[in-house]
Amino acid sequence: MTGRQTVWGSIVEAKANIAIGFAINYCANLLILPLFGFTELTLANNFLIGLLYTGISIVRQFVIRRWFNSMRFGHR
Repeated sequence: MTGRQTVWGSIVEAKANIAIGFAINYCANLLILPLFGFTELTLANNFLIGLLYTGISIVRQFVIRRWFNSMRFGHR
């Protein structure tokens, strides 16, 4: 085995990463934002904030992954 991940494995990993990240972000917003004065945060607004940050995170991860793949670490 070469240690490479299959396309299906990559898709499953990406979906799990997104779901887990969103859940952590959602809960963190409920706990942290009120500490900084955001006392009127509704669950719907929190959900929207989470979606926006999740979208940003997906784009960030894609760009970094493509950048690192273009560097070809360890390949001759």
